[in-house]
Amino acid sequence: MENILVTGGAGFIGSHFVKRLLAAEDVAAVTVLDVLTYAGHIENLGTAFFSDKLRFVQGDIRDTTLVDNVMAAGPTAVVHFAAESHVDRSYDATDAFLSTNVLGTQVLLNAAHRHDIGKFVHVSTDEVYGPLPTGTATEDSPLRPSVPYAAAKAASDLVALSAYQTLGLPVCVTRSSNCYGPYQYPEKVIPLFVTRLLRGVPVTLHDQGQHIRNWLHVEDNCAGVEAVLRGGAPGEVYNLGGGTDLSSKELTGYLLEICGATWDKVTYIPDRPANDCRYSMDWTKARDQLGYQPKRCLAEGLAETAEWYRRNPDRWAPLATGDLRTVLPAARTATTALEARHAK
Repeated sequence: MENILVTGGAGFIGSHFVKRLLAAEDVAAVTVLDVLTYAGHIENLGTAFFSDKLRFVQGDIRDTTLVDNVMAAGPTAVVHFAAESHVDRSYDATDAFLSTNVLGTQVLLNAAHRHDIGKFVHVSTDEVYGPLPTGTATEDSPLRPSVPYAAAKAASDLVALSAYQTLGLPVCVTRSSNCYGPYQYPEKVIPLFVTRLLRGVPVTLHDQGQHIRNWLHVEDNCAGVEAVLRGGAPGEVYNLGGGTDLSSKELTGYLLEICGATWDKVTYIPDRPANDCRYSMDWTKARDQLGYQPKRCLAEGLAETAEWYRRNPDRWAPLATGDLRTVLPAARTATTALEARHAK
């Protein structure tokens, strides 16, 4: 591998992946393209932002001219994380999800084809398979998304795979379970519950907390994405699961114990529309073909994640004011970091 372009590289999973690439001896350079929305922050990259191997470009994946210029600069492969990803937001902002996730992906694919990119890894989710009361989804299972976020991701998966069929672009798709770990924006359930419990605020469970998800540590997901980048066959889809299946009530029990709280901090609310009962994927293909194997223990991973939020209140404390968009003063910190990098 040489120069890897990572879209959404200042986001939760993307920033972990960028750090992983920078540590690899055979990676000469990493380019990050990120628009720095409310959920993407340079701070997620930490000291990696100042690595001599890193080039950072602030911009939107829907900007055709910018994307073409970035691709023309010489990346040999693309790993595409950039996406709108929060289910609840997708109910009221479906147009933004479709625009970024589908049209943005198409812009990237077109530019990758024009510049003869050697590998394009499109990162997706288990939610595209829809709810499975029983059984598990393989890579050949039908896509049956039930919420706007999952529908937008399913559409982008198909767009990406069509670029392999029609253009010969060497595309791979990964579909992972629910990820958790440090740096995740506190709108997702684990950081939301941890940050609320740490300040003594109650948390809420939909219905009776019976919805089941598979929880995969972000580093295990990144290991799987890297395995696909290095060895995945063009035109193929790879499920990345193998974490721990938990109901939302079971997950809440873990988080209560870790945060030193009790069940009196939990209230039950009516279920949201189309709250899928269960996701489940078979990840045998990635294991057998690429050697993918999750390593992180859930109990330890959750404890480490909660401790990170405990030690970094500046990353989430403004949530106490109810202003989700001021967890970090993104524009100011981004500008300061970019100026410091330029002066380096």
